[in-house]
Amino acid sequence: MPELPEVETLVRELRPHVTGRRIGYVILHWPGCVATPAPCQFVQRMTGREIQEVRRRGKFLWFVLDHGAWLVHLKMTGRLFLLPASEPDPYARADFILDDGRILRFQDLRKFGRLYWIADPEPIFRPLGPEPLDPQFRPEDLARQLAGRRGRLKALLLDQSVLAGIGNIYADEALWRARLHPMRSANSLTRAELRRLWKGIREALLAGLRHHGTTIQWYRRPEGDSGEHQRYLRVYGRAGQPCFRCGTPIIRQVLQGRSAHFCPGCQR
Repeated sequence: MPELPEVETLVRELRPHVTGRRIGYVILHWPGCVATPAPCQFVQRMTGREIQEVRRRGKFLWFVLDHGAWLVHLKMTGRLFLLPASEPDPYARADFILDDGRILRFQDLRKFGRLYWIADPEPIFRPLGPEPLDPQFRPEDLARQLAGRRGRLKALLLDQSVLAGIGNIYADEALWRARLHPMRSANSLTRAELRRLWKGIREALLAGLRHHGTTIQWYRRPEGDSGEHQRYLRVYGRAGQPCFRCGTPIIRQVLQGRSAHFCPGCQR
């Protein structure tokens, strides 16, 4: 599933191309991709709208319209492509034809992604935790989010109500950078460990963003290019390979129903 760096890359790369453009009309190839309102109402409310700004909240792409908001959640295999003209695509779920003739296409192989038109996105965003790359997000904010929690670190980092935007890849990368085992309980962390975790989270996400996201399988940028961060991963997908820090082979284990990659030598 695309995580914060992948979604933020899409936002940054789409922003100069679609800001100020008007959506001429919408073609729903598969109405089931619309979460709200009803598909016919979605088309009506999106048609003629001007895209005033492109933002991100958690894993949501957030298109600020001249009336309401258009949200896109890519889930596992969703993609947003900016095309110069229509072309056949068996996985196209919706096309948004812009006033300059280009097409913003929502593609989704497994049909888990969802589109929303909503007058006010606040009810959808309210359950989300803070943004870990927000300049105002400090170590003490992370400490407050984890205070009193007995849950394991890996599971809590994946909990979008704790922090918004982190998924499996960057949780593993952040914990490696912080030298913390994914099964550590949150309430066992010292102040120094909390600061290391805060730093590790930000470093992992910024590295992914710097390399335009991680393409393991499905993620693509708006022009169809892959991300590059898969070449720079420290632990994720490196089971059996030596740790870059201590040389111990990285292991992959299923913990609480999710895979986790970590170094048993320096993440004890």
